[in-house]
Amino acid sequence: MKTIVTLTLNPAVDKSTTADQIIPDQKLRCAAPKFEPGGGGINVSRALKRMGADSLAIFPAGGPAGTLLRELLTQEHIAQRAVETAGHTRENFIVVDASNGQQYRFGMPGTPLSDQEQQQVLSTLQSLPTAPDFLVISGSLPPGVEPDFLVQVVRAAKAAGTKVIIDTSGPALQQVLAEGVYLAKPNVGELSKLTGAEELDTAGATQAARQLVQQGQAEIVVVSLGPRGACVVTKELTDYVPAPAVKKRSTVGAGDSMVAGMVYGLSTGFAIREMARLGVACGTAATMNPGTELFKKADVDRLYQWLRQTMAGAV
Repeated sequence: MKTIVTLTLNPAVDKSTTADQIIPDQKLRCAAPKFEPGGGGINVSRALKRMGADSLAIFPAGGPAGTLLRELLTQEHIAQRAVETAGHTRENFIVVDASNGQQYRFGMPGTPLSDQEQQQVLSTLQSLPTAPDFLVISGSLPPGVEPDFLVQVVRAAKAAGTKVIIDTSGPALQQVLAEGVYLAKPNVGELSKLTGAEELDTAGATQAARQLVQQGQAEIVVVSLGPRGACVVTKELTDYVPAPAVKKRSTVGAGDSMVAGMVYGLSTGFAIREMARLGVACGTAATMNPGTELFKKADVDRLYQWLRQTMAGAV
């Protein structure tokens, strides 16, 4: 098994609950809250654990919520290195209206990271005993962190022989891609902003992904098409993976689960096509569970086998 490190610069504790019905201006009685570790790379590490793969999660953390975040990860047996911060780790809030199944997601601002704290994150990555095979950088940037910081991280990782997998958005994604990565997973909206297109259909997204590969911005581009699945592009391959039809309960963590499935596939020697199928299976399986529950391994196995059988005729 290859070694995997995840980096989450804007982690959170996700607090979720259910109310019988959400009505304005009334006191709403909710079910007992559930607390889970959150943030892009942290969710990737959690999903990898469900697939049977270990990883090291690196993230900044501070205050009572930061302590809780570390405890929650310990409970899930996730190896971790936390960089202590002066600011408190953010908490997000998710409420499900039981009367209609609608979900309300309240995302709080991230904790600003000082220049010194950012350098501590970089030092933590550089002080690892051995360079990891894969570095997964996932999630948004907190206040005070410029995209150039991610460029520094990517340069150092590539210099050490690590393959970088990026799942972020906006200027951060644009600048990291200009540096060049191993795999990028933009969604259609993010790809539209990268290319300056007002909107992209599947064919347009495929062409835009191919352009990124040809320009050397990524060796592999997997474009998330939401309920339509994904397209995967390399220099030698262009393929489309449909998403299995399932009853969706929540989309929280679906993108992170997709990344985890792909990283697991890459780390265990899957061919590119099979890696993308496993990613779609993980992402789809995550939508079958409420709140921030991610996926069940049994659902992933079933959906992956369905994709393999359905696409058996693909060349």
